[in-house]
Amino acid sequence: MNIKNIGIAGAGTMGYSMADIFAARGYAVTLWNHRQPTLDRAKTKISAKSRDKIHYTTDMNDIAHCDIVIENVTESMDIKKGFYESFSKIVDDDTILATNTSGLSINALAKFVTHPERFVGMHWFNPPTLILLIEIIKHDKTRQDVAETVRELAVSIGKKPVLVNKDVLGFAANRIQLAVLREALSLVQKGVVSAEDIDAVMKYGLAFRWACIGPLQTTDFGGIDTFYHVSEYLMKDLEDSHEIPPLLKEHYDKGELGVKTGKGFYDYSNGRDVEVTKERDEKLKKLYNALYK
Repeated sequence: MNIKNIGIAGAGTMGYSMADIFAARGYAVTLWNHRQPTLDRAKTKISAKSRDKIHYTTDMNDIAHCDIVIENVTESMDIKKGFYESFSKIVDDDTILATNTSGLSINALAKFVTHPERFVGMHWFNPPTLILLIEIIKHDKTRQDVAETVRELAVSIGKKPVLVNKDVLGFAANRIQLAVLREALSLVQKGVVSAEDIDAVMKYGLAFRWACIGPLQTTDFGGIDTFYHVSEYLMKDLEDSHEIPPLLKEHYDKGELGVKTGKGFYDYSNGRDVEVTKERDEKLKKLYNALYK
Protein backbone atom coordinates (compact mmCIF):
# COMPACT_ATOMS: atom_id res chain seq x y z
CA MET A 1 0.00 0.00 0.00
CA ASN A 2 1.74 3.11 -1.27
CA ILE A 3 1.24 6.20 0.92
CA LYS A 4 1.80 9.55 -0.77
CA ASN A 5 -1.04 11.84 0.36
CA ILE A 6 -1.58 12.29 4.08
CA GLY A 7 -4.52 13.96 5.77
CA ILE A 8 -4.27 15.21 9.35
CA ALA A 9 -7.57 15.80 11.16
CA GLY A 10 -7.11 18.25 14.02
CA ALA A 11 -4.56 21.08 14.10
CA GLY A 12 -3.63 21.15 17.77
CA THR A 13 -0.08 20.54 19.01
CA MET A 14 0.07 16.91 17.89
CA GLY A 15 -1.68 17.55 14.59
CA TYR A 16 0.43 20.45 13.35
CA SER A 17 3.59 18.67 14.53
CA MET A 18 2.67 15.60 12.47
CA ALA A 19 1.94 17.77 9.45
CA ASP A 20 5.34 19.43 9.87
CA ILE A 21 7.18 16.10 10.11
CA PHE A 22 5.45 14.50 7.12
CA ALA A 23 5.83 17.57 4.91
CA ALA A 24 9.54 17.78 5.74
CA ARG A 25 9.89 14.18 4.53
CA GLY A 26 8.30 14.97 1.17
CA TYR A 27 4.74 13.76 1.70
CA ALA A 28 1.78 15.74 0.34
CA VAL A 29 0.01 16.89 3.51
CA THR A 30 -3.44 18.38 4.09
CA LEU A 31 -4.13 19.73 7.57
CA TRP A 32 -7.84 19.97 8.44
CA ASN A 33 -9.50 21.64 11.40
CA HIS A 34 -13.09 22.72 11.82
CA ARG A 35 -12.03 26.15 13.13
CA GLN A 36 -9.99 28.58 11.03
CA PRO A 37 -8.29 30.32 14.02
CA THR A 38 -6.80 26.98 15.07
CA LEU A 39 -5.38 26.51 11.57
CA ASP A 40 -3.99 30.05 11.59
CA ARG A 41 -2.25 29.40 14.90
CA ALA A 42 -0.94 26.03 13.67
CA LYS A 43 0.66 27.68 10.67
CA THR A 44 2.72 29.93 12.94
CA LYS A 45 4.02 26.87 14.81
CA ILE A 46 5.10 24.83 11.79
CA SER A 47 8.71 25.09 10.65
CA ALA A 48 9.56 27.44 7.80
CA LYS A 49 10.72 24.60 5.56
CA SER A 50 7.36 22.82 5.82
CA ARG A 51 4.88 25.68 6.30
CA ASP A 52 4.13 26.47 2.66
CA LYS A 53 4.15 22.82 1.56
CA ILE A 54 1.02 22.04 3.58
CA HIS A 55 -2.56 22.60 2.44
CA TYR A 56 -4.67 24.07 5.27
CA THR A 57 -8.44 23.63 5.17
CA THR A 58 -11.70 23.72 7.13
CA ASP A 59 -13.42 21.61 4.45
CA MET A 60 -13.52 17.96 5.49
CA ASN A 61 -13.88 16.92 1.84
CA ASP A 62 -10.27 18.01 1.26
CA ILE A 63 -8.96 15.05 3.28
CA ALA A 64 -11.55 12.52 2.07
CA HIS A 65 -9.38 11.20 -0.77
CA CYS A 66 -6.02 10.91 1.00
CA ASP A 67 -4.17 7.60 1.23
CA ILE A 68 -4.28 7.85 5.02
CA VAL A 69 -5.98 10.20 7.47
CA ILE A 70 -4.58 10.50 10.99
CA GLU A 71 -7.16 11.83 13.45
CA ASN A 72 -6.16 14.11 16.33
CA VAL A 73 -9.47 15.64 17.39
CA THR A 74 -10.25 16.24 21.07
CA GLU A 75 -9.61 13.22 23.31
CA SER A 76 -13.30 12.52 23.93
CA MET A 77 -15.21 9.44 22.83
CA ASP A 78 -18.26 11.54 21.92
CA ILE A 79 -16.25 14.04 19.85
CA LYS A 80 -14.33 11.31 18.05
CA LYS A 81 -17.59 9.44 17.45
CA GLY A 82 -19.06 12.53 15.84
CA PHE A 83 -15.98 12.99 13.65
CA TYR A 84 -15.94 9.40 12.38
CA GLU A 85 -19.66 9.21 11.80
CA SER A 86 -19.50 12.35 9.65
CA PHE A 87 -16.22 11.57 7.93
CA SER A 88 -17.17 7.95 7.13
CA LYS A 89 -19.91 9.28 4.85
CA ILE A 90 -17.44 10.99 2.52
CA VAL A 91 -14.06 9.28 2.88
CA ASP A 92 -12.87 6.85 0.18
CA ASP A 93 -13.40 3.20 1.07
CA ASP A 94 -9.71 2.35 0.72
CA THR A 95 -8.35 5.27 2.75
CA ILE A 96 -6.56 4.06 5.88
CA LEU A 97 -7.93 5.69 9.02
CA ALA A 98 -5.69 6.04 12.07
CA THR A 99 -6.43 7.57 15.46
CA ASN A 100 -3.86 9.24 17.68
CA THR A 101 -5.85 8.56 20.83
CA SER A 102 -3.62 8.06 23.85
CA GLY A 103 -5.96 5.68 25.63
CA LEU A 104 -9.48 5.35 24.21
CA SER A 105 -10.44 1.86 23.08
CA ILE A 106 -9.59 1.22 19.43
CA ASN A 107 -12.30 -1.45 19.35
CA ALA A 108 -14.87 1.06 20.58
CA LEU A 109 -13.83 3.72 18.08
CA ALA A 110 -13.86 1.18 15.25
CA LYS A 111 -17.63 0.83 15.68
CA PHE A 112 -18.06 4.35 14.28
CA VAL A 113 -15.94 3.68 11.17
CA THR A 114 -17.14 2.25 7.86
CA HIS A 115 -14.93 -0.66 6.74
CA PRO A 116 -13.34 -0.94 10.22
CA GLU A 117 -10.73 -3.36 8.92
CA ARG A 118 -8.84 -0.29 7.55
CA PHE A 119 -8.84 1.40 10.98
CA VAL A 120 -5.90 1.34 13.39
CA GLY A 121 -4.45 3.21 16.36
CA MET A 122 -1.36 5.34 15.73
CA HIS A 123 -0.30 6.71 19.10
CA TRP A 124 2.36 9.43 18.97
CA PHE A 125 4.11 10.88 22.01
CA ASN A 126 4.64 14.50 22.99
CA PRO A 127 6.81 16.25 21.89
CA PRO A 128 6.31 14.39 18.58
CA THR A 129 9.30 16.12 16.98
CA LEU A 130 11.63 14.51 19.54
CA ILE A 131 10.07 11.28 20.83
CA LEU A 132 10.77 8.38 18.47
CA LEU A 133 8.16 5.91 19.69
CA ILE A 134 4.86 5.42 17.89
CA GLU A 135 2.47 2.66 18.99
CA ILE A 136 0.55 0.97 16.16
CA ILE A 137 -2.51 -0.60 17.81
CA LYS A 138 -4.68 -3.20 16.10
CA HIS A 139 -8.29 -3.79 17.05
CA ASP A 140 -10.12 -7.07 16.55
CA LYS A 141 -10.76 -6.48 12.84
CA THR A 142 -7.67 -4.53 11.70
CA ARG A 143 -6.11 -6.05 8.60
CA GLN A 144 -2.48 -7.00 9.10
CA ASP A 145 -1.42 -5.27 5.87
CA VAL A 146 -2.97 -2.03 7.16
CA ALA A 147 -1.03 -2.26 10.42
CA GLU A 148 2.18 -3.02 8.51
CA THR A 149 1.62 -0.11 6.12
CA VAL A 150 1.22 2.32 9.04
CA ARG A 151 4.29 0.83 10.70
CA GLU A 152 6.32 1.33 7.50
CA LEU A 153 5.02 4.89 7.22
CA ALA A 154 6.32 5.58 10.73
CA VAL A 155 9.71 4.11 9.85
CA SER A 156 9.87 6.32 6.74
CA ILE A 157 9.84 9.47 8.90
CA GLY A 158 12.54 8.19 11.24
CA LYS A 159 10.29 6.91 14.02
CA LYS A 160 10.64 3.68 16.02
CA PRO A 161 7.19 2.07 15.86
CA VAL A 162 6.00 -0.91 17.89
CA LEU A 163 3.05 -3.11 16.99
CA VAL A 164 0.48 -3.60 19.76
CA ASN A 165 -1.38 -6.69 18.62
CA LYS A 166 -4.31 -6.42 21.05
CA ASP A 167 -6.38 -3.40 22.07
CA VAL A 168 -5.93 -3.14 25.84
CA LEU A 169 -6.56 -0.09 28.03
CA GLY A 170 -3.55 2.22 27.91
CA PHE A 171 -1.94 0.15 25.14
CA ALA A 172 1.67 -0.74 26.11
CA ALA A 173 3.50 2.48 27.01
CA ASN A 174 0.87 4.05 29.28
CA ARG A 175 0.33 0.78 31.16
CA ILE A 176 4.04 0.62 31.96
CA GLN A 177 4.18 4.34 32.73
CA LEU A 178 1.26 4.18 35.18
CA ALA A 179 2.61 1.05 36.86
CA VAL A 180 5.92 2.84 37.50
CA LEU A 181 4.12 6.03 38.55
CA ARG A 182 1.96 4.12 41.06
CA GLU A 183 5.02 2.72 42.83
CA ALA A 184 6.90 6.04 42.63
CA LEU A 185 3.99 7.98 44.19
CA SER A 186 3.58 5.34 46.88
CA LEU A 187 7.23 5.68 47.90
CA VAL A 188 6.93 9.48 48.05
CA GLN A 189 3.62 9.31 49.95
CA LYS A 190 5.15 6.99 52.57
CA GLY A 191 8.15 9.26 53.03
CA VAL A 192 10.59 6.65 51.77
CA VAL A 193 12.09 9.08 49.26
CA SER A 194 11.40 12.67 48.12
CA ALA A 195 9.84 13.64 44.80
CA GLU A 196 13.19 15.02 43.65
CA ASP A 197 15.01 11.83 44.56
CA ILE A 198 12.45 9.50 42.97
CA ASP A 199 12.99 11.42 39.74
CA ALA A 200 16.74 11.05 40.26
CA VAL A 201 16.31 7.28 40.60
CA MET A 202 14.78 7.22 37.13
CA LYS A 203 16.93 9.85 35.40
CA TYR A 204 20.32 8.62 36.57
CA GLY A 205 19.59 4.92 37.01
CA LEU A 206 16.63 3.04 35.63
CA ALA A 207 15.57 5.28 32.73
CA PHE A 208 19.21 5.93 31.79
CA ARG A 209 19.76 2.19 31.45
CA TRP A 210 16.35 1.47 29.91
CA ALA A 211 16.98 4.12 27.24
CA CYS A 212 19.75 1.88 25.94
CA ILE A 213 18.48 -1.68 26.43
CA GLY A 214 14.94 -1.65 27.88
CA PRO A 215 13.65 -3.51 30.95
CA LEU A 216 13.68 -7.06 29.54
CA GLN A 217 17.21 -6.92 28.17
CA THR A 218 18.24 -5.31 31.46
CA THR A 219 16.89 -8.46 33.10
CA ASP A 220 18.97 -10.59 30.74
CA PHE A 221 22.12 -8.65 31.65
CA GLY A 222 21.36 -8.76 35.37
CA GLY A 223 20.47 -12.43 35.23
CA ILE A 224 16.98 -13.90 35.10
CA ASP A 225 17.87 -15.95 38.18
CA THR A 226 18.67 -12.74 40.10
CA PHE A 227 15.39 -11.10 39.12
CA TYR A 228 13.54 -14.31 39.91
CA HIS A 229 14.88 -14.43 43.46
CA VAL A 230 14.23 -10.70 44.01
CA SER A 231 10.68 -11.27 42.78
CA GLU A 232 10.17 -13.99 45.40
CA TYR A 233 10.28 -11.48 48.27
CA LEU A 234 9.58 -8.12 46.60
CA MET A 235 6.46 -8.70 44.47
CA LYS A 236 4.17 -9.12 47.48
CA ASP A 237 5.40 -5.81 48.93
CA LEU A 238 4.91 -3.63 45.84
CA GLU A 239 2.05 -1.13 45.63
CA ASP A 240 -0.92 -2.86 44.01
CA SER A 241 -3.82 -0.50 44.73
CA HIS A 242 -6.49 -0.16 42.05
CA GLU A 243 -7.42 3.34 43.21
CA ILE A 244 -6.10 6.66 41.92
CA PRO A 245 -2.87 7.31 43.88
CA PRO A 246 -3.68 9.65 46.83
CA LEU A 247 -0.80 12.03 46.06
CA LEU A 248 -1.96 12.37 42.46
CA LYS A 249 -5.53 13.05 43.61
CA GLU A 250 -4.34 15.62 46.15
CA HIS A 251 -2.63 17.75 43.48
CA TYR A 252 -5.55 17.28 41.07
CA ASP A 253 -8.10 18.42 43.65
CA LYS A 254 -6.03 21.55 44.34
CA GLY A 255 -5.89 22.37 40.63
CA GLU A 256 -2.13 21.87 40.65
CA LEU A 257 -1.87 20.23 37.25
CA GLY A 258 1.81 20.70 36.56
CA VAL A 259 3.52 22.93 34.00
CA LYS A 260 0.19 24.10 32.51
CA THR A 261 -0.92 25.67 35.83
CA GLY A 262 2.48 26.70 37.17
CA LYS A 263 2.53 24.14 39.97
CA GLY A 264 2.48 20.38 40.37
CA PHE A 265 5.05 18.26 42.17
CA TYR A 266 7.39 21.17 41.37
CA ASP A 267 6.97 24.96 41.16
CA TYR A 268 6.85 26.37 37.61
CA SER A 269 5.85 29.95 38.39
CA ASN A 270 7.68 33.14 37.37
CA GLY A 271 8.76 31.84 33.98
CA ARG A 272 10.09 28.54 35.28
CA ASP A 273 7.66 26.71 32.95
CA VAL A 274 9.41 28.08 29.86
CA GLU A 275 12.82 27.37 31.35
CA VAL A 276 12.14 23.72 32.23
CA THR A 277 10.48 23.05 28.87
CA LYS A 278 13.56 24.35 27.11
CA GLU A 279 15.78 22.24 29.38
CA ARG A 280 13.70 19.13 28.67
CA ASP A 281 13.83 19.61 24.91
CA GLU A 282 17.57 20.26 24.91
CA LYS A 283 18.22 17.08 26.89
CA LEU A 284 15.96 15.04 24.62
CA LYS A 285 17.81 16.36 21.57
CA LYS A 286 21.18 15.46 23.11
CA LEU A 287 19.95 11.98 24.00
CA TYR A 288 18.51 11.49 20.52
CA ASN A 289 21.75 12.62 18.89
CA ALA A 290 23.86 10.44 21.16
CA LEU A 291 21.84 7.27 20.69
CA TYR A 292 20.29 7.45 17.24
CA LYS A 293 21.96 9.96 14.95
